[in-house]
Amino acid sequence: MTFADLELPDRVRDTIGTELCLLPDPSADVDRALTRYHRIFAALPTELLQQIMDFGRHNDAPGVMLVRNLPLDEDLPPTPVDGEPSPAKASFVAEGVLLGLTGLLGEPIGVLTEKDGRLVHDVVPVPEGARAQTNQGSAVFLNFHSDITYDTTGRYDVANPDFLVLNCLRGAAGNDAFTYYADARDLCRHLPDPLVETLRSPLYRLNAPGSYTRSVGEDVLSEPVPILSGAARFPEITVSANGTRPLTRGARTALDALQDACRAVAHAVRLEPGQALLINNRKGVHARSTFRARHDGRDRWLQRTYIRRNLWNVRYRATSEDRRVHY
Repeated sequence: MTFADLELPDRVRDTIGTELCLLPDPSADVDRALTRYHRIFAALPTELLQQIMDFGRHNDAPGVMLVRNLPLDEDLPPTPVDGEPSPAKASFVAEGVLLGLTGLLGEPIGVLTEKDGRLVHDVVPVPEGARAQTNQGSAVFLNFHSDITYDTTGRYDVANPDFLVLNCLRGAAGNDAFTYYADARDLCRHLPDPLVETLRSPLYRLNAPGSYTRSVGEDVLSEPVPILSGAARFPEITVSANGTRPLTRGARTALDALQDACRAVAHAVRLEPGQALLINNRKGVHARSTFRARHDGRDRWLQRTYIRRNLWNVRYRATSEDRRVHY
């Protein structure tokens, strides 16, 4: 099974929501906020709590999980149009849900070149980024990809997030926005063995994320890497949304076949308010459909976290200003 779906009972939703609505903006002291959220999310029934925790800790767990019937902010302001946090948001229930689920999987991490290092990312359509292969887009299909991190070592698949959480505050006005997830295990079963072997060879260079290349004004490619790696039972996959450059004709053929396979095996989710999607960023790749964006305050609004199971292995990237924010 590569997809999991669970729903909170109404009583549990209300109990968690009542406590979250009393808490302040978590950005003032994230460690204290995460500790509070741990206590609050302990109200989950043991079976549901274990399902979420098992999702984060076991190799054979599903690669994506939908959690439904989560608490909501009562008075949600207009969707921000610039990709920045809304200054009009007076309650922080959504942030509590996001970071509460995050804390069950690992540690939230910020990257200076992504949303200025914030731990909570507001994912909304931005007019000037409508056709970009980034979270600002809406007018183009966001290709199947991993969330990767530019690194001076030349490897963008090492310090990148282990997990993402996407929490929906407001759905797309036209109900036409879908998030897709294609699990590497399904992809390897779908593709012919020779193509899988090619994808396991270091014949690809990943382009750095669009948030980084915009800042430097040019593409910045990784050293040659494979797209698939690891044990055959538990493969890891890495694909750049901003461009993956094959180094041979055969590598191009395999990459094209991979994108076709992603569309064939992917699970599709249309996120609605009160729903969160937990994504393993190593077991699979995700994508997003086009959708209508009017930039009128009613557009789709998600909040996202990047999560590492442990911050120790990326300590070489730590900044002196904030122990959760990395360069």
